[in-house]
Amino acid sequence: MIERLVVFGATGDLNARYLLPGLAALRAAGHLGDGFRLVCADRKDWDDEGFRGWVAEQLDRHAGSSPADARRWVARATRFQRADATDPTDLASLITGDGPVALYFALPPAVFPGAVTALRGAGLPPGSRIVLEKPFGENLADAQELNRLLSEVVPEQAVFRVDHFLAMTTVQNLLGSRLANRVLEPLWNSAHISEIEIVWDESLALEGRAGYYDGVGALKDMVQNHLLQVLCLVAMEPPLSLGERDLRDRKIDVLRSVRPLTDEDVLRRTRRARYLAGRIGDRRVPAYVDEDGVDPRGRTETFAEVELQLDSWRWSGTTFRLRSGKALKDDRKEVAVRFRPVPHLPFGHSGEAVPNVLRFGLDPESVTLALTGIGSGPQTLTPLTMTAQMEPADLPAYGRLLLDVLRGDAALSIRGDEAEEAWRVLTPVMSAWSNDLVPLEEYPAGSGGPAPRDG
Repeated sequence: MIERLVVFGATGDLNARYLLPGLAALRAAGHLGDGFRLVCADRKDWDDEGFRGWVAEQLDRHAGSSPADARRWVARATRFQRADATDPTDLASLITGDGPVALYFALPPAVFPGAVTALRGAGLPPGSRIVLEKPFGENLADAQELNRLLSEVVPEQAVFRVDHFLAMTTVQNLLGSRLANRVLEPLWNSAHISEIEIVWDESLALEGRAGYYDGVGALKDMVQNHLLQVLCLVAMEPPLSLGERDLRDRKIDVLRSVRPLTDEDVLRRTRRARYLAGRIGDRRVPAYVDEDGVDPRGRTETFAEVELQLDSWRWSGTTFRLRSGKALKDDRKEVAVRFRPVPHLPFGHSGEAVPNVLRFGLDPESVTLALTGIGSGPQTLTPLTMTAQMEPADLPAYGRLLLDVLRGDAALSIRGDEAEEAWRVLTPVMSAWSNDLVPLEEYPAGSGGPAPRDG
């Protein structure tokens, strides 16, 4: 297990809200020993004492559920070094020492190529690992070039293209529910399932993330990575094992089966929109273009919806709808599996047999099955709902992710060819949207999103 972690972009939101709390959770669970060391690197000027004070503040704010001694330990185990991730000399000074090191680039994707190139001359110790946050590049060509650069520095097994959605227990429960329950697998196909929705709708607006979000938008921020990864777990064939090769081979089969979208398909099967001023609860929310840091001349979407079809024996005829939006009325974060209606109802029953829906709540965690039964009156149909609340995870998603990196378990990281296929799926959408073939709709903040289309 690697005992040295270097985080670039150390004063950013990702480190403050997720990586540092993840390390505190690992320490509390006994996964990090006294020999572990964290080096935080950034272009800003800090000394060790001042930075440790900042770390302690962030942990108190974002890791309150971890014991105080674990939070204090993370702060003590941290040192700060001013460094430019694209400078080979700075990199060499960070990675020097005995044993391998894990390098976590918590940086914008535009910086990745320069940082990886700089590593070639920095003398990376054998057995070291490189961790990249999504998105992996900004388009297919970027992803291909980044993969080429990485291959010149470390073997593929040492590259962790991480997506914390895959470390969420609810997302993993999709596989568990499918593969550990005989009752579901015979029904898990287009003969019985009409549509699967993968949704991440948020009532949160921009929340100070304009510097990142305004250059990305909902499609690249959520659909191209998080939601496509969930699609893979929902639609994949049962793997021989959950080892890194078997699992990732089956995921890439799904991406390769996605039917290529024509311009006409993009026009009919995708939507984009951004929020106007409105009210969410007791909060007044400005229009997206009026948020601090947003370029009002840009065409960044805050709502994206894409319908996909899979050309496979199992899924031909089932629609997969991927959707994500910000500043909406309600949080809705789930996978909804919609079954086809029954072919015949015995004569004499009143009421309607609503098609069954199996919902995997992603946040909060839950599993709900909507059925139809006989109500209190004779021959009267009524909805029945069965709900299970999930036990809290032993580790937060980023804690599990970091543990996998330090241990070298790449099963939940994204392989290079998989990253390229994910971009290939959405390249027609990105192209059509950039050429304004699909209108940029608008919706009031605090609403349910853009108005339904006619027909």
